[in-house]
Amino acid sequence: MTGSDEYLVYAIPNSELIDQLRLIRHPEGGFFAETDRQTKEIPSPFADGALRTLATTIYYLLTPDEANGVFHMNKSATMHVLHQGRAEYTLITPGTPPKIERKVGLLLNLLVTVSANYKAPQVIGPNIHSGEVLQLLVPSGVWKMSRLLSADLIAATSQEDGKERYGCLITEVVFPGFAWEDHAFLKRAEFDKLFENSDSAEVKELIKYLEK
Repeated sequence: MTGSDEYLVYAIPNSELIDQLRLIRHPEGGFFAETDRQTKEIPSPFADGALRTLATTIYYLLTPDEANGVFHMNKSATMHVLHQGRAEYTLITPGTPPKIERKVGLLLNLLVTVSANYKAPQVIGPNIHSGEVLQLLVPSGVWKMSRLLSADLIAATSQEDGKERYGCLITEVVFPGFAWEDHAFLKRAEFDKLFENSDSAEVKELIKYLEK
């Protein structure tokens, strides 16, 4: 195993990414730009056969000033592909009990139930030797939230150009393509319903990542 930040290279500063890729603020948090929307339409198996474009693609960026998203769900599946930086993903699969999966970097799969102890989180990131992953597939019907690592946020505030040199830039491919009708934010009432039998500190810590 090597150090988790050994391969962490941030080649393009955040201000240049936002400017050159024409990124704008995302309602979920962070920045984004849609780069492709296929014109062919297909019946979506995740939306009761409603017609959706074949696929859509966006850039998505987290920065020290926009360090996390909020929990949300897409009916379509989403593939996340890393360009630079790293971020931790927390996934909640509804069930009894719900499963919480944390991925760091884009990291190895880690599945826990709300009654189990949390293990070290996982990341989407460049250090495959320490278990970070370069791609992350989020299936249909799963709540997800991404955030920068606390170590990277500390480094960003302690270095002269840290806010430019820490973050996470990915591509997201949604298939069938993204439609707001297939999107939902996780609200407090739904969250409480999901975790009605748990009062663990780990679950309570996730509340701050709900849409206000």
